[in-house]
Amino acid sequence: MVATREMPLKEYVLKGNAACAGCQDMVALRHAHKALEGDVIQVVPACCTSVVQSLWPKSGLAIPVLNTAFMAAAATASGVKAALKAKGNDTTMVMVWAGDGGTFDIGIQALSGALERRTDFLYICYNNQVYSNTGTQRSGATPLHAQTTTTWRGKTEPEKMIDLIVSAHEPVYQFTANTAYPRDLYDKFKKALEYPGPKFGHIFLPCPQAWNYPVEQGVEIGKLAVETGYWIQWERIGEEFILGRESKRFQDPEKRKPVDEFLKMQGRFSHLFKPKRDEKKINEFEDFIQHRWDVIMRAFT
Repeated sequence: MVATREMPLKEYVLKGNAACAGCQDMVALRHAHKALEGDVIQVVPACCTSVVQSLWPKSGLAIPVLNTAFMAAAATASGVKAALKAKGNDTTMVMVWAGDGGTFDIGIQALSGALERRTDFLYICYNNQVYSNTGTQRSGATPLHAQTTTTWRGKTEPEKMIDLIVSAHEPVYQFTANTAYPRDLYDKFKKALEYPGPKFGHIFLPCPQAWNYPVEQGVEIGKLAVETGYWIQWERIGEEFILGRESKRFQDPEKRKPVDEFLKMQGRFSHLFKPKRDEKKINEFEDFIQHRWDVIMRAFT
């Protein structure tokens, strides 16, 4: 794993952008672009990042950015890659940077098509588990029992397992990451440069506004997501599955921290503890955590 002092000093995420205080998207973008070192065209559908980088007449990113419609990011990236190929450019990375709404829901058809066509690009889903930019409505990535503006009593369905859907398309490289572990995130973007073909990254990205927690606690929540087993760090190179070192010791449920520690930090789950702990719903949440572990390990190992 790269040492922090060995990361490039140049910044591609510029000061004074329109990100919210404590926005973990900026952490992810900073380390992604340090790894890619500027040789990238970024395609952004409607999402929080489109606001950060596109407030006319200035930009928050020091790289070429192409905004596109909510449902069309992967299709747009396919077109950009074809144009670069026609110009004889086989080195510039084309990267989609889309939220969970533009990946799990509205953009899933275009994503499937681009993966099936074997487009040589990197698709990143930064997952803040809600439509943060349009009023914090529930998405297909919103967790079981989480409150949003459209599930004010708590969502009654668990989140979609998007990684399994993507894996069925057999990308050359696939990974999960977490902004609480920036060196791991940086290394995975570096590794993505090594593999021609379709690549997919899924980043756990806490949102203080939508999840209702103090802006300085994003890293703590990200680490608790791993330590409670809720988020699994892994990568897959072709058929080779590698469980991340951050998650290895939490594969055993007995070694995980109580899920209450993760839930209590977020206002979106506060109803699970008022007026008292809701044993049934919290047990359902824990059961889904183990179910996802079982499914991932069964599918990939």
